[in-house]
Formats: sequence, C-alpha cells, structure tokens
Amino acid sequence: MSNISFSYPHWYIILCILLGVAYAVILYTRSNTFKDHKWLHWVLGIARAVLVSLLAMLLLSPQIKSLLTETKKPIIVLAQDNSESVVSSLSDQEKSDFEQNFQQLQEKLGEDYEVRSYSFGSEVREGMEFSYTDKVSNISEMLNTVYDQYSNQNLGAMILATDGIYNEGSNPIYAGTKLAAPIYTIALGDTTPQKDVLIKRVFHNKIAYLGDKFSIQVDVAAQNCAGANTSLVVKKVGGGAAQTFPIKVDKNNYFTTKEVILDADKSGVQRFLISVNKVAGEVSSVNNNKEIFIDVLDARQKILILADSPHPDLHAIKSSMEKNKNYEVEIKYATSTTVNIPSYDFVILHQLPSTSHPINTILSALKNNKKPVLYIVGSQTDLPKFNSTQNMLQINATTQSTNDVQASIASNFSLYKIDAVLENALPKFSPILAPFGEFKEGPNTSVLAYQKIGKVETKYPLIIFGESNGAKSGVVAAENVWKWKLFDFLENKNHDVFEELLSKCIQYLSLKEDKRKFRVSLDKNIFNENEQLIFDAELYNQSYELINEPDASLSVKDEKGKEYNFTFDKVGNAYRLNAGLLNVGNYRYTAKTFSNGEDLTYNGQFSIRPIQLESFETTADHSLLKLLSDKYGGSMINPASMASIGQVIKDKGNVKPVIYESTKTRSIINIRWILALLIGLLVFEWFLRRYFGSY
Repeated sequence: MSNISFSYPHWYIILCILLGVAYAVILYTRSNTFKDHKWLHWVLGIARAVLVSLLAMLLLSPQIKSLLTETKKPIIVLAQDNSESVVSSLSDQEKSDFEQNFQQLQEKLGEDYEVRSYSFGSEVREGMEFSYTDKVSNISEMLNTVYDQYSNQNLGAMILATDGIYNEGSNPIYAGTKLAAPIYTIALGDTTPQKDVLIKRVFHNKIAYLGDKFSIQVDVAAQNCAGANTSLVVKKVGGGAAQTFPIKVDKNNYFTTKEVILDADKSGVQRFLISVNKVAGEVSSVNNNKEIFIDVLDARQKILILADSPHPDLHAIKSSMEKNKNYEVEIKYATSTTVNIPSYDFVILHQLPSTSHPINTILSALKNNKKPVLYIVGSQTDLPKFNSTQNMLQINATTQSTNDVQASIASNFSLYKIDAVLENALPKFSPILAPFGEFKEGPNTSVLAYQKIGKVETKYPLIIFGESNGAKSGVVAAENVWKWKLFDFLENKNHDVFEELLSKCIQYLSLKEDKRKFRVSLDKNIFNENEQLIFDAELYNQSYELINEPDASLSVKDEKGKEYNFTFDKVGNAYRLNAGLLNVGNYRYTAKTFSNGEDLTYNGQFSIRPIQLESFETTADHSLLKLLSDKYGGSMINPASMASIGQVIKDKGNVKPVIYESTKTRSIINIRWILALLIGLLVFEWFLRRYFGSY
C-alpha cells in the first residue's frame, strides 16, 4: 500500500495547477502563429500547462510512502551433543536410527518454522554433526550461544539432544542464561548403572624436579562390583618398573584413594600410565586407564643469600622466595669456607662487602663468572668498597648515621610491569634504614623506587637496577626490609605485596638472556589432544633486529620416529606456524633457517596428553534433562518419540509467526518515469511547433 505526501499543505497543488494553466494561457492565447490550426493551440497549451504544473509540484518535495509487510516464521534451534559419551551405550543400528530420525525431525519442522541446527561438545558449531568425537561436553555454552544469538529474535523453542553428561562449563540448571523459549530435551544414553570399575581422578603436580620424589593421588571408583578383586597399576611409559596395589571392592558403590610415590629420574616431560585391571562382567574398560604427564625440570635455580651476620631480613627474604618452587634458596655467612659461587645462579649480598668481611675472593668469583647480584646495603656495609665494586650506585657518607626512608615508585620505570596494587601499597610501608649521605645513580641504570625521607620525596635511589661486570645487578639501598613484610601482613593479612616486589626483582635479575639469533617458542610444554599447536619463531640479524626474509622450516618427530615436516608462515617481522592436532605422545622438534651465510637451528620438545573426561562418566543423567526442560517450560522426550515434538510445540499454541511492518519513503523526483514524462512533454510540444512551422 502506497500514498503520496507533500512537505507543504496540499492546497498548494491548486496553485501549481493554476500556475501551469496561467502560463499556457499567456503563452498561446496571445500567439497568432497557429491561427490556421486552432486545435493546435489547445493541444500545445494543455501540454505546456501539464509540464509547468508538474515542475511546480516537484518543488513541493512530494514523496511516496510505501507500507511493507513481512511475515517471519518462528525460529527453532536444534542442538546435537557430539561428544563421545552420547554413543557409548548405543549399538550401530540404534545410532543410525537416531541420526535418521533427527534429520527427519529437522526437515519436518522446516515446513512451519525457521530451523537452525548446531552441534556442541568442546565447542559450539553450526550445522549437524554425528561424528561423536568431541572429548568434552559443555551444555551451558550451547545455552549461552542460543541466548546471545536469538534472545532478541522470535525464538520459538530449543530442542536439545544429549545424555545430560557435562564435564566442562557450569551446571546448565544454574547457568545465568534466561531463554524466553521452552527447551525440549531428547534424552539419549542409558541411565542404568553398569558393572564398572574406573579411574575417577588423578591429582598431581604439573612439574617435578630431577632427583626428587613426588606423589600422586589416584581416586578409584566401582559400581555394582561388590566382592570383586582388582589391582591398581602405575607405570612409566617407555620404561621403569610398575607399582601394583591390590584393591578389594567391598560394596556396590565403592570409592577409594591411593597415594603413589614416583621418582623424577629423568628430565623432560614424563608420561605415566595409571590403570585398574578389568573385573569379570565389566561392560567397558575405556575408563580403566588414564595417562598423566609430568614436566621434570633438570634443576631449580640455586640462589645464595650471603650475609655479613645474622639479620631478620635473611629469613624474611628466604621464606618468601621459597614459595616459588623454581627456587632453591640457601643462606650462608661471610665466614663460611664452602661458598662455591659457580654452583649458584644468583647471589644476594646482604651488607657485604663490610669492613670486617671484604669478601674479595667472592667478589672476584662473581665478576669472573658473570653472576647476577642483588646488593642490600646496611649499617655494616663498607661503602667505599661497595662503590668500587659496582657502578650502579655511588653512596658518599661521611658519618655512620642513617635515615628512615620509605619508597616512592619511579614514574618512568620500564624494565618490567609494576602491579597497580604494589604501586599503591609500597609507598605506605614502614620506613626502613638507609645510610645518611649523597646517592648518585650510575649511567644506564633504571630506578624502581626513590627514597622518601619524612614527607620529602628525594631523587636518591632506593631500589635500582643496572649492569655490573657484564651481568645484571641491583641494589636495595637500605636494610630492615623485614618490616615491609610484617607491615604487609598487618595491613592485608597476607604477604602478597612484599612477595610480588621480591619476586619481580629476583625474576628480572636472575633471568638468563637468550642470545640466540633464531628462537622458537610454544605457549607450554604439555597440550591436550584437542588443542592446536601454535609455534612462534623469531630471527635476528647481526644488529639484533627482527627479520624474516629467509624461509624457516620445522620438523616434528614422535616417539616411534615418524616425522612431520612444516614450513613457517611469515607474519609481520616474525614467523608463525599452526601445526594443527597431533596424536597423544611425546614429541621433539627441530626448526631450521639459513641467514647471513649461517645454518641456524633450534631444538625443543613437547607432549600431547589424552582427554578422558567422556570415559569417566558414562551413565546418562536424564534427571538433569528433566529439570532443565521443566525450568524453561518444555518437556523431556525419548528418542523413539522425537517425531512428536512438532505437534507438542503446536499444541502449546505459543509459537507463532511475527508480522513486521516497515514504511519506505522515497522522493518522487528520483523516479525515472517522471523525468521521462517531463522530457516527453517537452519533445511533444517542440515536435508540433516544429512540424507546423513555428521554428
């Protein structure tokens, strides 16, 4: 339906018509050109009157308004669980029948509704899949996806085909999703508990250290197996003696936890197989085995705190550092004769060198071995000796006096990121004791915090970093940092701020710089079998500028010697490679490139671990599906009756199409046939005048 409107009052149209008539009358009533053809005056006059009237009307900005009506069908979302557990209890024929019936349901619903189909498991994907290869089930993510995409549309209903088992994401019953449409669940799987013994869970640390012993805890469960005897077996894949623990199942609903002690006798990622022997009559043994991967580090970072004498700072620092399992911290005194500097990765010198302990031999060893050092200056420090030992900070003091100082964070510090909590809290910490004198920072240094004396913020460094004797070094120009730790606990009931400050300082100073010109990195060493492997690589020229002109390749080899070859993509100034998914196991890789006449290689290793969540729980949870359907006003339906869902939706009568009306407005002046009419009138008038001799 369409109508014409004007930007001016409608009676202006009469003026336009009168204007056209007046123009035609004046033009042709006074003319004697066609006195022999009186009828021609009328024809030409009418043509001119219509032309002028139309032109005048176009000045009124006439518009055509059209009312458009569109009917949209309700949307029905079909969601199919594509995880492994769905078909664990189905025969091939039952699986085939379900797939056929589900597709027929989609076609039947498509006659009256707009059907959108999805598959879900580890992720939500558009389209219907029946591969049942997903390693996890995440029902709440499927609900969230439907809410995000259809909450503002005419969503009629959601049909969810699943067994009710979820092992990722939140409980769908308590998910925050608020769908304004009923959910109809198709209850798949078998709710009858079968005779089954399984590895329920394994608790273990992700890393261990070479030469250490570490423990794992194994939860073993059994259903309907009362009176059966089995054994728990723990074995290292690729060698090593197996540990066996007998288990006597004394009730149908059985559960026990076993602690197993293992040896970290080889560096790298170690793979352990944990299994429980199958019992007579057990339906499936898929969940009887579980593999775990432990990253065995070849060594901790050995850190030495060398002190002039006993002091509360020493224990405060050591206890905080030892919370990081990568650190092995040892306290020794300057009088010790067993200080072997090369055996340590990082050294903290507390009030050393001092007047009573110049430690010349140790300072020489630190310089020769280029060990990173953190100096903590105190009242016992020999300042002239300290000034000659390093070039980061010079302290000129004429007396043994001290100042109570607080920390003022430097605004231009950029060696690493300072946490906002630390930045706000540290200036409020208790004062600590610094030498009284003049402080002068050396070249190429970076100040983390300056001294605040009373209310005066000075430019005297309190915590400073730089390079001394070819190694990273730092100075804390005050003692009694134990007060900071104590104050942190009094204020926050924990030591987080103090430990954050100490951890960042130690991490920066002790981090070994990688001087290799070709480097390859992975986000981690252990991946799940459904995670894609993304390799990043960097290549530097002689000036250590990032380049990627030459090609780079990667070779990945598994435990059996099978090799996979790849070529890196060039991304920006670096390299990137998506190696996709690989099978479970341990792998080694070698990356190669050729730059500046030199063959460059980089070696590394990683492991792929299996995801066995779907095998741990195989009994369908139809009670959850019932609760979910009731919550959203739908119902739970057996697979054999799924064809009736369409009729159930119709009988409810609340799923109806929506009629959308919209108005389309366009200016008449943009209509081409109006222009053609005006040109036609002009041509018609010109032709008659020409033909009858007016021109």
